[in-house]
Amino acid sequence: MKLTNTEKQFSILFFVIVLFEIITGSTESLQIAHYIAKPAIVISLVFLFIKTSEGISKSIKRITLLALGFSVLGDILLMFVDQSPHFFTVGLVAFLLAHIMYIVVFLKHRNKQKSILSFVILLLVYASGLFYLLKDGLGEMLVPVIIYMIVILSMATTAFMRKGIVNSSSYNLVFIGAIFFMISDSILALNKFYQPIPFSNISIMLTYALAQYLIVLGILKLKKH
Repeated sequence: MKLTNTEKQFSILFFVIVLFEIITGSTESLQIAHYIAKPAIVISLVFLFIKTSEGISKSIKRITLLALGFSVLGDILLMFVDQSPHFFTVGLVAFLLAHIMYIVVFLKHRNKQKSILSFVILLLVYASGLFYLLKDGLGEMLVPVIIYMIVILSMATTAFMRKGIVNSSSYNLVFIGAIFFMISDSILALNKFYQPIPFSNISIMLTYALAQYLIVLGILKLKKH
């Protein structure tokens, strides 16, 4: 993967922001800074995308920015789950919409000749195992979580379907990013509905930040150099 100078400089800034969020999110006395650091992760990607997305179609630009916008909204809402469980539900809807936006972007470059059966079976096996662990703790969140799982599996599938249509850098970055998104959401779900996971805040944030970073870079690699 070859990064432009702007992307290299941004990457340093981005991972400094991620580190700052991990520190502030793990330190009770720094909670106020955490409220700034967490949304700053995706907001920084919005600025990168706006600055460097010339050469990408307007529709892909708009939909990607919508995905990032819904992600920022989800990040903000999930910071307040301790105040009311409704924040989790609305945050879930925001990320659901973000995933749907990414699905629309990925479908624009789907390879209609590519068989997805084996990949979908693999995803369903993974999702079935995860759901088996979660089901007893879901309660009234059963249906929303099932819907969310279907959408994120669809997001990963549509990322996989780009193979052979887009350049290898764009494909690999987006696909790995989609897998990281699945991992991040899986850790979050297990921590919330199954049992507490040690250092879950760090693993969730690292995998989530990597997911968004890789997907955005992958979409930017659609540009013709």
